[in-house]
Amino acid sequence: MDKSWFALYVKSRSEKKVATEFELLGIDFYLPLIKLLKQWSDRKKWVHEPLFKSYIFVHINPSEYYEVLKVNHVVKYISFEGKAVEIPPQQIEAIKYYLEEEEPEIISEETWQKGQKVEIISGNMTGLIGELVEVKKKHRVRIRIEAVNQIIHIQIPKTRLRIIP
Repeated sequence: MDKSWFALYVKSRSEKKVATEFELLGIDFYLPLIKLLKQWSDRKKWVHEPLFKSYIFVHINPSEYYEVLKVNHVVKYISFEGKAVEIPPQQIEAIKYYLEEEEPEIISEETWQKGQKVEIISGNMTGLIGELVEVKKKHRVRIRIEAVNQIIHIQIPKTRLRIIP
């Protein structure tokens, strides 16, 4: 049987617990993590946090569909009109590549505004379409990828995007 990628909504702050449980059950999953410097009143510490809060991706065949829902802290599949939304494999690969890739610092002179539709035009994420959520500094923006419908909490250089009229 062919496996497909799906996004799951999980209880808040339980992404790593669910990932551990999937690992024990032999369920293929992907939990994209980013490294952040957190500050408390007495110290600073580097931590790995989920890129998408309360979400985890599973790569399953149809026979595993309900088994995944039985795992503690899993709430539901991300669905549209009652049917779990299949995530294209190139989008999962693009997220993996994006988290590993070093971004060049090149300044773009175009005018960028919140709400504009943008397409990624270079790198392994080429072809993904999203919405501009925030303009960061002179040459970076934050976008929301439509298939996941979550804000990516990392920045992308404007030079890797084109505005869709």
